[in-house]
Amino acid sequence: MDYLRVSVTDRCNMRCIYCMPPEGVHWKPHKDILTFEEIIHIVKIMADLGIKKVRVTGGEPLLRRGTTLFLKNLRTISGIEKVALTTNGLLLGAYLDEIKNTGENILPDSINISLNALSNERYRQITRCENAKPENIVAVTEKIISIIDQLLEFQLQNKNFHPEKQTLIKINCVPIRTINDEEIIPIAALAKDRNIIVRFIELMPIGSAALYQYVSGAKIISQIEKTFGSLEPVDGIQGNGPAKYYSLPGFTGKIGFINAVTHGFCETCNRLRLTSEGFLKLCLSNNTGLSLRKLILSGTSDEKISQEIIEAVANKPRYHSLSKRYCAPEMHPNGMSGIGG
Repeated sequence: MDYLRVSVTDRCNMRCIYCMPPEGVHWKPHKDILTFEEIIHIVKIMADLGIKKVRVTGGEPLLRRGTTLFLKNLRTISGIEKVALTTNGLLLGAYLDEIKNTGENILPDSINISLNALSNERYRQITRCENAKPENIVAVTEKIISIIDQLLEFQLQNKNFHPEKQTLIKINCVPIRTINDEEIIPIAALAKDRNIIVRFIELMPIGSAALYQYVSGAKIISQIEKTFGSLEPVDGIQGNGPAKYYSLPGFTGKIGFINAVTHGFCETCNRLRLTSEGFLKLCLSNNTGLSLRKLILSGTSDEKISQEIIEAVANKPRYHSLSKRYCAPEMHPNGMSGIGG
């Protein structure tokens, strides 16, 4: 286990159909959420136990004040080699402006941007974005793509830029049958002239997502190859997760697939999850884990917390219950918004 996903908030400025119900969810009170100082404390303990990469998630992490400084502080922790960010992109422009204003020009090692549609109606249907009036949707999707281009340009203009240390920009798309499966080709095409990675993730039956049908990775691959040509596997790992990456003829960027339902990859799972209220979640499809916040608030020593973590991780489930590879996929009532993805 060398990869920790940290949810800094359960709040979000979207209501995506596969993440939460139409009425939304009840946000956790601020008093029940870890402070940034408590998260740093936990990450330091876990870095001593072998955690090397931290990905900051939400909800929407950029909604929480102080996230920019928090990302910077994570980099200073001994043992942490990579810091990453997952966002829906709506606040990414303001984040980039804040980075520029600091004068340090330091971005996370990777930034994942959720983008499930380019067309007006589908984007609105999927996100239920409060400000997503039909006439404004084009501006929203175009704004996100524009910010991606700004991120790429920002790195090229940075005097300290080095290709091997370039921030990986990834677009995450979750195809849903009859909802946005026609978006697969347009979204894949974003990687044609940009040095980014477009990833397609099979919809997992968690919370509201259980109401919809996933599109298999095999079907997505078939569509892409019919349009753009043969996918060629890319050597090396583009990150620390389960995605498989490919190149396409004439493409600057890469295409990736996370086939959690049809294939599964539990044998190589290297991750743990820390929820915003301080619960160390061992597996996405299982509620077993450890409340680290309770241990910290009770004044438990770091040595004792370390031992508790070791004992908890020893009980990490061998397989998740989302994949046809291991069993008939189960439906899980708890939504992604409270987990952190």
